[in-house]
Amino acid sequence: MNFQFDLIEDKVEFFEAIDLKTLEQKINKQIEINKAIMLTVHHVSHQMHLDDKGRLFYSAVVHFKAKK
Repeated sequence: MNFQFDLIEDKVEFFEAIDLKTLEQKINKQIEINKAIMLTVHHVSHQMHLDDKGRLFYSAVVHFKAKK
């Protein structure tokens, strides 16, 4: 039996929420999970969208990279 492990070097995750506080909580939770596999935040991009009923919608993309 032969095991081969490949390290995750890059990981991109997408998040969405109806308010900034919830979006931040979701991102922070995933940051803690990714620390266990030795990934750190490399870049964060976020947007706000206003739907046709006037409600705000927030989204974010977080790029994680392996610690070196």
